[in-house]
Amino acid sequence: MFTKEKVKDLHYSVSGKIAADDIQAAADKILTEYGKKAKMPGFRPGHIPLSILRQKHNAQAWAEAVDKALNEDMQKYLDEKKVRIASQPKVDMDGFQIGKDVEYSLEFDILPTLPAIDLEKITITKKVAKLDEKEVDTALENIRKSRSVAEKQDEKYKAKDGDVAVIDFKGFLGKEAFEGGAAEKHHLILGSGSFIPGFEDQIIGHKAGDEFDVNVTFPKEYHAENLAGKKARFEVKVHEVRKHILPDMNDELAKAVGQESVAKLKEHIRNIITEQYATAAQQEMRNELLDVLADKVKLDLPESLVEQELNMAKAEHEHHNTEHGHDHKWDEKKEKKDAERRVKLGLILAEWGTQNKVEVTREDLQQAIWNEASRYPDPKQIFEFYNKNQNAVAMLRGMIFERKALDTMLTHVKMKEKTVPAEELFKQASVR
Repeated sequence: MFTKEKVKDLHYSVSGKIAADDIQAAADKILTEYGKKAKMPGFRPGHIPLSILRQKHNAQAWAEAVDKALNEDMQKYLDEKKVRIASQPKVDMDGFQIGKDVEYSLEFDILPTLPAIDLEKITITKKVAKLDEKEVDTALENIRKSRSVAEKQDEKYKAKDGDVAVIDFKGFLGKEAFEGGAAEKHHLILGSGSFIPGFEDQIIGHKAGDEFDVNVTFPKEYHAENLAGKKARFEVKVHEVRKHILPDMNDELAKAVGQESVAKLKEHIRNIITEQYATAAQQEMRNELLDVLADKVKLDLPESLVEQELNMAKAEHEHHNTEHGHDHKWDEKKEKKDAERRVKLGLILAEWGTQNKVEVTREDLQQAIWNEASRYPDPKQIFEFYNKNQNAVAMLRGMIFERKALDTMLTHVKMKEKTVPAEELFKQASVR
């Protein structure tokens, strides 16, 4: 058991000693269990002398015995103090030798005690947006566009915004053609923004058979450094221009997208938009409550958890810079403040959720995995990833738990409704 302790806020330093005889006795039990199944030339299974097992495996058994003793001492200590550890302790066994008493010290942080939170004294704004029929009309028009057919036009037809131009192009920096700047019979949707700014605008107004130059300047942040910020000239030839012919909005089109009639399709769209409004409003309320909790709840933070969070953020920052070729500076002060906020809110939601019996069901997990998988071209890969990666499942479970805890909290606060334009809902409702 620990013989010395030093406590400062949430940080604990403890030390103790384990007698060599006690460790060896525990190691012998481990070796005896191992010997029941071990195979060794000249001995029947279960009849290998302990002395022989010690010669071969005592170092491993000794280490396991020490580890077990430390864990038992730690658990007894935590139970006695009625505290919970926040992160893996740092272990120091300087001078450790097999056959000698083990003197050790442990440093660790404990979890803080969550103060009482009177949610009924908190008022949250519930933003409500009235459905605009123009959104329904826009959705219907997008459905028409998705079912449109690009028909080839005659040689007199001049390309307009939204048309498809089938073109050859070749790019030059000065008099030299540059790599990757050429293609033949490329189908370009004018106005799509898929080419560098200014290129598509200069195609508009041209007809099939036209040959001309397009002059543009590559953006300063362009991914190819040899082209970034450079002026370029493209030789362009238009082979044909295709115009999108939209189908009529009628019951036949509605049936093609899974609805019985135009009326049913409109009702379906209204339901989807209303659900989107509700989801955005709910996220807004979550964000507002998180801000209140971060500001109003006083909570000491385990420094080890803040350090872990900060290290993860720094690793992500460096990965992002490397992945995208950026050189964004690391703001230690700001990032630490953000890390402290995340740790604080995580502790509040974890503790409050546990106290109030929030649970993550199997159905919750399955739905979350399905929602994520449905966003990918091959959902099977996502299902296989979670089947093989239990750490990812644990992280997902934690995210679901926090969201459910937050939503349960929202059922206890006071609400005041505020009517806002739909744009405000979607502009503000981002996860913080």
